[in-house]
Amino acid sequence: MTQEHPDEGAGELPAAREVKTRYEERLLSLPGVVSVGIGRSPDGRPVIIVGLDRNRPATIREIPEEIEGYPVRVEMIGPVRAL
Repeated sequence: MTQEHPDEGAGELPAAREVKTRYEERLLSLPGVVSVGIGRSPDGRPVIIVGLDRNRPATIREIPEEIEGYPVRVEMIGPVRAL
């Protein structure tokens, strides 16, 4: 699943989307990763957000803190269910 945050706007760097796309499949293959999206840091810079179904320390250790210069934020969002 791809996650897009409402606070992203027209000023988002297109490169952030390209980086997310390049790493999305690999990140989604990690246990418990249910989404990969782009959001913003408190200072407005793009960040890559990795959503987990629950706290998974082993998976969190496999997720890089930064990908191609973009910080990575891990969020526990719970399981994703289709409507």
